[in-house]
Amino acid sequence: MKPNPEAVDPTQLPQLAHAVIREAKFPMLATVDTTGQPRVRPVSPVRVDRDFTVYVANLRVYQKTAEIAANPQVELAYLAPNHDQVRITGRAERVTEREVIDAIWEKNPLLRQYLGAPENPEFLLYRIVPERVRFMREWALEYYEVPCQENVSDTEE
Repeated sequence: MKPNPEAVDPTQLPQLAHAVIREAKFPMLATVDTTGQPRVRPVSPVRVDRDFTVYVANLRVYQKTAEIAANPQVELAYLAPNHDQVRITGRAERVTEREVIDAIWEKNPLLRQYLGAPENPEFLLYRIVPERVRFMREWALEYYEVPCQENVSDTEE
């Protein structure tokens, strides 16, 4: 018997997508290396805004640093325990605004413990600016386009 997924109310898509992000916690980040080979690895976002902008801390020595420098188009894939999915397709850009770095630094004790200070030369912070956000209910086999709320400064998480 074919599964019958729960219906999706289109007006609830942003809330549904943020619920998946909260539950999944550790998305997979897809980049492309210099040979054109896709690379996927789990990341731990340090902040997710209501407009689905995701901030990811990184170390300069990691391979994704060179991959993002060569091709900043990336995708994050979240999979919740109930198998609902969110995919955020966008562009990774390095965060240089001191107030953003300081705000994230203050809310993340693990960053402070691991890196010591935001001036650590190995520390990089990326902002993944969403170009497309999609939500899929488990077994629905179709994605719903999630509207991104532009120019929202409050954080969701």
